[in-house]
Amino acid sequence: MRDRLQAATSQIYSLTRGRFSPMPSTPETAIAWTRSLGLVEYDDAVSVMEQRAQAIAEERACEGVWLLEHPPIYTAGTSAKAQDLIQPVSLPVFETGRGGQYTYHGPGQRVAYVMLNVRSRFGNDVRGFVKGLERWIIDALATLGVKGRTIDGRIGVWIDVPGQQEAKVAALGIRVRRGVSFHGISLNIDPDMSDYAGIVPCGISDRSVTSLAALGISASMNDVDRALRNAFEHRFGLTFNAPDMRSDISIIRREP
Repeated sequence: MRDRLQAATSQIYSLTRGRFSPMPSTPETAIAWTRSLGLVEYDDAVSVMEQRAQAIAEERACEGVWLLEHPPIYTAGTSAKAQDLIQPVSLPVFETGRGGQYTYHGPGQRVAYVMLNVRSRFGNDVRGFVKGLERWIIDALATLGVKGRTIDGRIGVWIDVPGQQEAKVAALGIRVRRGVSFHGISLNIDPDMSDYAGIVPCGISDRSVTSLAALGISASMNDVDRALRNAFEHRFGLTFNAPDMRSDISIIRREP
C-alpha cells in the first residue's frame, strides 16, 4: 500500500513539473509532528535525526518534523570556510554534514528538522525539495503578516527592510541519505542577534540577518509553530501529534 502511494505521489510531482502535490492524507502517509520543550543539545539532536532517517529509509518509522531550540552554538556545513568563523572561541562550534556554511542556533530561534522521503515525494529532486521548504516558510510567514521571498542563487528566506538591503530571516541546510532528508530550517523569532557577530552567516558578507522581533512582529513561539504546521500541511500533507522524538523514533503510523 505504501509503495503504491509513494509511486503515485512521484507521478503527481512529475506531472506538475516540480510543484509538489501532497501525498494522500491517510494514516499510512501522515507525518509525525513533534516539539521538544527546553533546549536540546546539538549533538543529541543529530544522533536522533540520523537514527530516525535510517528508520524511515528502512520503513521502520514514519516521516517526521521535529521542532526545537538549541543552546547558543555555531554549526559548520559542508561548504563552510575557515575565515567565516570570526570569533572561534565565543560559542561552541559543531561541524555537521548538512549543506551550507556557518550558521547560528540559539534560544528564540525555531529550528525545524525535517525527515521526509525525498525519493518518493520528490522523485529524488533535492533542489525541488529545497524550494518546497523555502515556500513552506514563506507561506507560514505570510499568515503572520510578514512577506518573505527567495533570492536567486541564495538559499533561505529573505525580508525586504525599508531603507536597507534585504535581510535573511530563515536559513536552510539539509542532508539526504538513502533518499531521506534530515537537518532542516531555522527561523529567527527573537534570538540574541549579537551572537551572529561571531560568524559570516551562510558565507554572505554583503547582507544582514534579521528576526521577527527586529521587524516589529510580536509573534510568540506558539504562534509561529501554528503557522508552520498549517503551512506545512497545506504543502506536504497531513500531520499528527507524536511523542518527543528523543523518546520514540520508531513510530510507524498515526494512532487511530
